[in-house]
Amino acid sequence: MNRFVTAERALRTAAPHELLDAIRAVLAEQYGAEDVELFMADYGLTVLQPVSVLPHTMEPVSVHNSPAGRAFGSQRPYREDAGDGRARLHLPVSVRGDRLGVLSVTLPGTDAAREWESELAEIASVLGHEVVVAERDTDLYLQARRRDRLTLAAEMQWQLLPGRSCSRPEYELGAQLEPAYAIYGDNFDWSATADHLMLYVTNGMGEGVEASLLTSLAINALRNARRAGISIADQAALADQAVYAHYRGRSYLSVLMFDFDLAAGRASVVDAGSPQLLRLRDGKVERVAFEAQLPLGMFEETDYVAQDFPVEPGDRLVCVSDGVHAVASPKGESYGDAALAGAIHATRLLPAAEVPRAILRELTGHRGEAVPDDDALVMCLDWYGRRDD
Repeated sequence: MNRFVTAERALRTAAPHELLDAIRAVLAEQYGAEDVELFMADYGLTVLQPVSVLPHTMEPVSVHNSPAGRAFGSQRPYREDAGDGRARLHLPVSVRGDRLGVLSVTLPGTDAAREWESELAEIASVLGHEVVVAERDTDLYLQARRRDRLTLAAEMQWQLLPGRSCSRPEYELGAQLEPAYAIYGDNFDWSATADHLMLYVTNGMGEGVEASLLTSLAINALRNARRAGISIADQAALADQAVYAHYRGRSYLSVLMFDFDLAAGRASVVDAGSPQLLRLRDGKVERVAFEAQLPLGMFEETDYVAQDFPVEPGDRLVCVSDGVHAVASPKGESYGDAALAGAIHATRLLPAAEVPRAILRELTGHRGEAVPDDDALVMCLDWYGRRDD
């Protein structure tokens, strides 16, 4: 435990850009580590990018078929025997369910790896928290996430996001956007308190920076209203006014909003546009239809009404933008509810954080081209409910 405290103190006192140097030094001194590398998941969730001084000299590793990728996908330590007596531990770097990357530590023997695995996993968790804090003051870790250059619109959109996954005893969440390096209008947002979880899935019109500006205005208007403590119906109304005041109806934004009561197992919902919700319950996938209301900013002073929506423990809720359910194949065939339901059923055994990327891979096969011509957003919520103590 003294070793752990030493490592924790080294991370908390290190300069933001020197976290990797600090953890390398302390793991070598306290645990005999021979090599330490930090990998960050790229924006497309396809590779783990090494953190190093620019220009990068190490090659990225696959999320799907590498030892580090196994640790990232399972969110559990994975031990790799080097064959020369040494062992390499791959440790998930995550913060409250938000998967950031992997810390890979080479140790002198398998016995040391077994003995210190759980302790080193805790250190990797501390490292994750410090990386999140450090990103306020350095671009090093954000740069390491980039396999390619982001467009300006994508840069704006990624900075709006709360994360790509999170977890609590009552639920697990995961979401992903495509094309990761060139998104412009779609977005998601969430915020939790002791008793509530609020989710927004937005689908903005337009392209490029103009679409990102519209989404940024709407998301910040929703956040401003949410942080004032008002209901989601009034949040929608205030955001509608903000968007209309700026664009006068020329541009508007679709949004699907949820306010989950964690204790009651119910949600208030405002459906203002095109994002769609599908529910997997008892092995059956069905689309959930809400009362459609006007998108934000289409007309002046629109009134919004929240609907009641019950959820049951074991429900999986998958929300998609029109870039998913309306995308066409090379033959012009729409992806549609049937194919989407099939993809949701096929991914039923995956954790919520893995589902969006898996569905988007399936969508790529239907589309027949790697880069879509419209944003595609998938959000997955696994609902467990609150247990009575």
